[in-house]
Amino acid sequence: MYKENRNRFMERIADGVAILPAHRLATRSNNMSYKFRQNSNFYYLTGFPEPEAVCVLAPNHKKYQFILFVLPKDKGAETWDGKRVGVANSVSDFGADVAFPINSFDEEINQFVEDCSKIYYAFGDSTYDDKVVTFITQNRRNRASQGTGPKSIVDPTDIFAEMRLIKNGEEIKRVRRAAEITAQAHIKAMELTKPGIYEYQVEAMIDSVFRKVDDGYAGYNTIIASGGNATILHYTDNNKQIEDGDLVLIDAGCEHRNYNGDVTRTFPASGKFTESQRVIYQVVLEVQMALIQLIQPGTKIDKLNHIAIELLTEGMIRIGLLNGKKDKLIEKRAYRKFYMHGIGHPIGLDVHDVCRIKDGETFRTFQPGMITTVEPGIYVAADSEEVPDIFLGIGVRIEDDVLVTEEGHEVLTGSVPKKIEDIENLMANHMPSVSTNQ
Repeated sequence: MYKENRNRFMERIADGVAILPAHRLATRSNNMSYKFRQNSNFYYLTGFPEPEAVCVLAPNHKKYQFILFVLPKDKGAETWDGKRVGVANSVSDFGADVAFPINSFDEEINQFVEDCSKIYYAFGDSTYDDKVVTFITQNRRNRASQGTGPKSIVDPTDIFAEMRLIKNGEEIKRVRRAAEITAQAHIKAMELTKPGIYEYQVEAMIDSVFRKVDDGYAGYNTIIASGGNATILHYTDNNKQIEDGDLVLIDAGCEHRNYNGDVTRTFPASGKFTESQRVIYQVVLEVQMALIQLIQPGTKIDKLNHIAIELLTEGMIRIGLLNGKKDKLIEKRAYRKFYMHGIGHPIGLDVHDVCRIKDGETFRTFQPGMITTVEPGIYVAADSEEVPDIFLGIGVRIEDDVLVTEEGHEVLTGSVPKKIEDIENLMANHMPSVSTNQ
């Protein structure tokens, strides 16, 4: 997969040279670091898992096209922090044409960039930003006298955004697996959640499912939002005790082998929806299911957003959250009081994947190999004005991961119950006593 990605990338940079730093360890506090997660673009081209590395791609170099600069083997450092790949294994295990210790970058890099026309580099790394600029300035004389050397710096972000939009077979396999694990975690949470436990206990249940597989962990901060917390879109405190009568909104996804799942489900802690919860939930569910049916090759991506706004506005009028004519309410964006976000996003190496879904002002169409979320919601804050009291403090979101196929689409996370009767039946089978709060 990585070799194929590199070859496609090098075709696009022609006579240029790409310099791509890996992520560095990020400080959590004092001398402690966060768990390392590789730069997605760097990983996309190399599969290399370690920090403090640089990938250089030089498609027109006479001898080496794929060059890695890596941390060398170091027994003392490895005693503290674990084994390193090292220089030799970067060639044998990761397919580099040649590899060097990272501390030799300044000495070795010039041989790969001196004859190129441009350098592809994304600014943002304090160590290498200055080095790249130096290459340009130092080569002014060569360009003037010999007509060789880099004369410009090009940001490769657009290339990655284009390439990563359509997933290849291995990428689809990895997202599918991440989605499967994510689905298992959500089902387990539904089975075990009950009034009296704390949101963080549910989070622990979910994490335990993620960690049961090799290289599985939470791909983003898990949201366990019960009661009124479900109206906070990115609530992550997860410290409230879940009460009888609460809806519980869980937004959680597993990252597996650097690829992500992303699912949201909303369900009653008691095992039974109240009438007011049921009314709002059914609106969101019907909208989500209708939108998924629209996903097929050739459908404009922004169509989902337009249809979502129309259907959600109609639903809000029907249940009494909004009053007035649909078109006028949409024109005034009245729906944003209860629906504040877009309908979905690409998913892959990043949960919110860096993919080009627009060409200028024109949205692209869905194509086989794209993977997107579909996640409508309604959020009625407890202090909302001019709203029926029965709806105050209710937040509902339903989200699935959907693969665009040649024939239409495939819901990768469809095993997680979302119809009201299916949720209630699942929870009834795992809850000895069910209380309802009407």
